[in-house]
This record gives sequence, C-alpha cells and structure tokens, in this order.
Amino acid sequence: MRKTLTLEKTIYPSSGLTLPDAPQLALAGRSNVGKSSLLNRLAGRRQLARVSATPGKTQSINLYRVEPGGCYLADLPGYGYARRSKEERAKWGRLIEDYLTKNPRLRGVAVLIDCRLAPQESDLNMVAWLNACGIAALGVLTKADKCSRRDRESQKARWGQLLGSHAPVLFSSVTGLGLDELWRRIEALLCGASGQDGAFDAALPDGSVDAPPPDNAGP
Repeated sequence: MRKTLTLEKTIYPSSGLTLPDAPQLALAGRSNVGKSSLLNRLAGRRQLARVSATPGKTQSINLYRVEPGGCYLADLPGYGYARRSKEERAKWGRLIEDYLTKNPRLRGVAVLIDCRLAPQESDLNMVAWLNACGIAALGVLTKADKCSRRDRESQKARWGQLLGSHAPVLFSSVTGLGLDELWRRIEALLCGASGQDGAFDAALPDGSVDAPPPDNAGP
C-alpha cells in the first residue's frame, strides 16, 4: 500500500516541545545533504518539503505524519553550516537535543550522509553522539546517483563499519534508488520497536555545527 506524508506540525525554539503520542523517526544530516528531496521522494510529491538552494534554511522541527500507520518522520534543522549567529545555533541545538533525548516515542534517527564525500567530522560526531545516547542510527547515503557503482559500494562498506550496525541505505531522490529498502528500514524501526508490527500495512558544538552532537556528549 502506498504511504502518504502530511506536514502536521512545525516546532520552533520559542514554541516549546509538545509532541504527538506516536512512534517517531528523526531525519538528521548536514545542511544541503538532501533531506527535503528525500522527504519529497518518500511522499511521491515534489513540493511537500521545500527544497532550498541556500543551506541552513530549515530553522524548525517539521513533523510529517505517515499514513497508513499514524507514525511520524521529524525533519531536524541541518548541521554543519556556520552562517547563523552563535545564539541561533545554540537555540536550535537545545531544541534538537531535547527532542532527541526527552522524547519517549523516538525510535531512532536516520542520519543522511552525502555519498560523494569522505566521512565528515560533523557526521562522525552525530553518529558517535547517537551511539553514546543509545539511540538507533539508520545510515542513508544520499545523492548515490552521482557516484559510480564502485564508489557507492566502497562508501557503503566504509559507513557500515563506522555505524557499527546495519549497512547504510544507498539512496537517490533523482532515480529512486534505494526507495523501497529505505521504507522497509523505516517501517522496521517505527513498527518493530514500538510493538506495532504491521501498522503501516494495516491502515551542539560551537563553530560550524548548528545542532547536536556536542563534542563532549555522553549518554
């Protein structure tokens, strides 16, 4: 059954953290890694999430309801972009850290990683922070269509070791590569961990990083 995504709620640092009582999976990644394009591909719609040519435009947590299933995907502000004030980055960082660490319905975080690049420090910090907090991390290598098959497989193997769990998903919002696998992995996290198997079928460091993880992050 085809799944639909609907933007249901937008959370700003000043609005407080009020969350739905339903399983959630967060989407995290460097600015301009392709989160909006990925969301649009998952939804089968071009304009669900606005794609900006300017990195760092997302300044809120956007909650998308997934149907059938009644679960949520949470689009977090991108990290790794410095053209915001330190005060703004601190506000985002606190909001995102609260969302990730004080959310009992969070089932994991999909970490979006640019397949074309060598492992970036901010991505490595995010994975390490999630591991330290005991939060499940799902690696997604975006823009895979821009890499040769050999380079894609090399990156997949490299990040499989760095993630220390399942191999990441090779994904392209342009060609649809990895779309079905990504939905299966999302469903496994949202449904399996929440005890709702079959629900889909049945119905902050300073500097250049805008969001967690802090360098001295711990559990």
